[in-house]
Amino acid sequence: MAMQRRFPVGHADVFPAGAFLKGGVEPVGDFNADKRPDGSRPQQLDKDSGLPMWQVTVLDADEEAGKKGTALSVKIAAKVQPVPPENTTPFPWTPVEFVGLTALAYVDDNGNRPRLAWSFRAESLKAPVKAPAGAGTSAEKVA
Repeated sequence: MAMQRRFPVGHADVFPAGAFLKGGVEPVGDFNADKRPDGSRPQQLDKDSGLPMWQVTVLDADEEAGKKGTALSVKIAAKVQPVPPENTTPFPWTPVEFVGLTALAYVDDNGNRPRLAWSFRAESLKAPVKAPAGAGTSAEKVA
């Protein structure tokens, strides 16, 4: 039997080297709906919950990620626009961790050859969990 529904995955399983937001949270346009008089599209609603859909572009920090797997989208169904965690790094990308992450495999046939691709959704996003206090580095443990 093929899996035809989303299945839960751990953030660390999908992003073992970490994930970083590129940009902010944006509404997902509904391309199946008619355009508004001003030419814009209404926001897509989640088929299960009826909540508005939002998306973020994520950079996968895994050095072994392929060219098409380095930047990907994660969608979030939420009543109000999710707020990303504060960026406390000197870099333009915000470290992020996804809560309630799910995945759905599909065949991406855009391009020269079809390939297996993944669609990701999350319940929310937050700042990554830091190492427990007192864990220290391996050099500190030896000393």
